[in-house]
Amino acid sequence: MASETSAATRNRREQLRDFLRTRRARLTPGDVGMAAGGRRRTPGLRREEVAVLAGVGVSWYTWLEQGRDINVSVEVLDAISGALRLTEPERAHLYALAGLNPPQARGAGDSPVTPELRHLVDAWDPRPAILQDRHWNLLSLNDTARTAFGYGGTDRNCLVTFFTSARYRDLHVHWASVAPAVVAAFRADMARFPDDPEFGRLVDGLASVSTEFAELWARHDVGDHTQAVKAVRHPEAGDLVFDKTSLIVADHPDWRLELYNPRPGTGTGDRIGRLARVRLSAST
Repeated sequence: MASETSAATRNRREQLRDFLRTRRARLTPGDVGMAAGGRRRTPGLRREEVAVLAGVGVSWYTWLEQGRDINVSVEVLDAISGALRLTEPERAHLYALAGLNPPQARGAGDSPVTPELRHLVDAWDPRPAILQDRHWNLLSLNDTARTAFGYGGTDRNCLVTFFTSARYRDLHVHWASVAPAVVAAFRADMARFPDDPEFGRLVDGLASVSTEFAELWARHDVGDHTQAVKAVRHPEAGDLVFDKTSLIVADHPDWRLELYNPRPGTGTGDRIGRLARVRLSAST
């Protein structure tokens, strides 16, 4: 974490003390499969019981709960999180109070897309909207995103489509100049999940069918997701120019929602409106 003032450190440790004490107080020995062990003067687990459950020394846990200046590790904090039955937000809060960067949420990528998120993506029509997971798999996209950007019915992953779909490439005016930034952003995303083998499988598979991707991947460039301009030359609607904004989904921090707005002064809004009307009339 970034350096902090002595006052901020004291405040963080005081919050750590109170947080651990209240999490311990809400549990009973029965909640964690332990015998009650006689009468108790205060509710909840004792410090030594939490230490046993987490596999750490009683003195060390006591010092941690007292907010003393001791070294903590990710493994120990995860053990304490499990002992105290912390939720994912509570686990991230414990990391922050202990002076470590909050961890990635566990298992978020396995959750289904909620109806509310799907409705948001669809409601953005006739402007394009795309929801991706950590591997850049397409979780949801609206009809305008499919039509304007060239996604077909068999497309499942944005990176794979970018490098393997001739239709997608033909539509995107600045494909060659954008490709290095796309690969650099994917490498940065991959680094955030070092224990996820799916990234390696995806990279190896794509590199075997796309020499352009393999050459760019070999550069080891790293980038970020930034607000950008996306230009498309659609065979029916003509030139389309969008301002892209990437948003992180609050309860799924490894998901990204990309929203596209017609760039002012380009006539894109009118063109995608006509495109949407033609699409609707063709479906009725």
